[in-house]
Amino acid sequence: MSTSSSRMGARAWGVLFVLCGAIFLEGIDVAMLNVALPAIREDLGLSTGVLSGVVSSYVLGYGGFMLLGGRAADLLGRRRMFLLWLVVFLIFSGLGGFATEGWMLLAARFVTGVAAAFMAPAGLALVTSNFPEGPQRNRALGVYAGTAAGGFSLGLVAGGLLVSAGWRWVFFAPVILAAVILLAAVPLLKDDVQETPEVQGFDFAGALSVTAAMLLLAYGVVRLEHGGQGLGTTVAFLAAGMVVLGAFALIERRSASPLVRLGILKSAPLVRTNLAALLFMVSFAGFQFMVTLYLQELRGWTALQTGLAMLVVGIDTILAPTLTPWLVNRFGNVRILFGGIVSAALAYTLFLPVAPDWAYAAMLPSMLLLGLAFSLSYGPLTMAATDGIDEREHGLAGGLLYTSMQFGMALGISAVTAVSLATGSAQDGEGISLEAIRSGLVLPAAAAVLAALITAFGLRRKAPTPRVPTPAAARTLV
Repeated sequence: MSTSSSRMGARAWGVLFVLCGAIFLEGIDVAMLNVALPAIREDLGLSTGVLSGVVSSYVLGYGGFMLLGGRAADLLGRRRMFLLWLVVFLIFSGLGGFATEGWMLLAARFVTGVAAAFMAPAGLALVTSNFPEGPQRNRALGVYAGTAAGGFSLGLVAGGLLVSAGWRWVFFAPVILAAVILLAAVPLLKDDVQETPEVQGFDFAGALSVTAAMLLLAYGVVRLEHGGQGLGTTVAFLAAGMVVLGAFALIERRSASPLVRLGILKSAPLVRTNLAALLFMVSFAGFQFMVTLYLQELRGWTALQTGLAMLVVGIDTILAPTLTPWLVNRFGNVRILFGGIVSAALAYTLFLPVAPDWAYAAMLPSMLLLGLAFSLSYGPLTMAATDGIDEREHGLAGGLLYTSMQFGMALGISAVTAVSLATGSAQDGEGISLEAIRSGLVLPAAAAVLAALITAFGLRRKAPTPRVPTPAAARTLV
């Protein structure tokens, strides 16, 4: 893989397959669980608080350890971190499938989130380190981003199918996929960074403080769904998180070998990318959650019917690695990202007048536009995350991106829940009203518009150097 040619050999495609499989696993795992929540509640008799905790515990683990996971990949070895935490992901996903009590699910999902927090940034860094800068890396990132986006969308359909056979398969299926990825990863993956752990000079104080800060902030975010109830506690956790984050910044300024080089945050494109990613996931997670409640609890659709209704969103699996690279090469990364976010804003806006007896034909335009939005947005966001960043900090850059995305997902679900509850129209534990659905859907549209405005600032920059040639061979991977 040392050549800068755009042609990729069989081994290169094998490496890319493994890394794409891991990010697909992470995305599909989250999406499948969201579809399975009503069935889990019915079988285990979970309260609404415990049920939301099944999602929140994963967010706590993922968001709390992501920055540490990204930097650990840079310092301790990307291959080592990827393989180790893939094994942890496999084990605890399986344990979740055997859960008979709510606390078992909470514990399993928390550790699974921690595993994803270490695995995801290591995987992105392995893409950039295993493929030389230029056509090969750009092609690899295009396919990688398309696969990641496909995991979110296809997970809805896969979740519906698996729930039909039993909700526990939502946990067992990732075990099988993770095992296949692990068997292929061991002989294929090589690490370009030093394999000897750099524990000497490791910033333990920084690691401890940033993890504590992220855990506090993540918990504060997921508590937002309670609305006015316990507002003081929510504010206290958020404030404590900000205080500890400030302490982390002071530690990093004085550290001889900082965990996070604060200078990386001076890059305006990097900050813009992460803000856009956060808001993009706020809008998508909020919309997906509201639509799931609308179709299953208000309309009485099954999990499988819900997944099939959103199947068209999965067009991003095909378009992201094929059409998007050509468009980026032709028009530039920022313009395509802007177009994708505008498509998302339009999709959510068209869904606002949702009615209790809407035909699927009325929903279809929003689903198509959302698929287009993911096709045009996810890849450019992934490419921009490491663009212009020193390769030694690609794990950190990936950690920042995935932290933004995960916080965005948590904030999206919590915020739409709080907004819908604020209408006072949620029914007593039996479901949710149309008024609450409509109220909750306003937030995704607003978040997408704000993301588009932030991205628009990047349009004033000169067009970037052409990036990604159309990868005809990528069609073999989708």
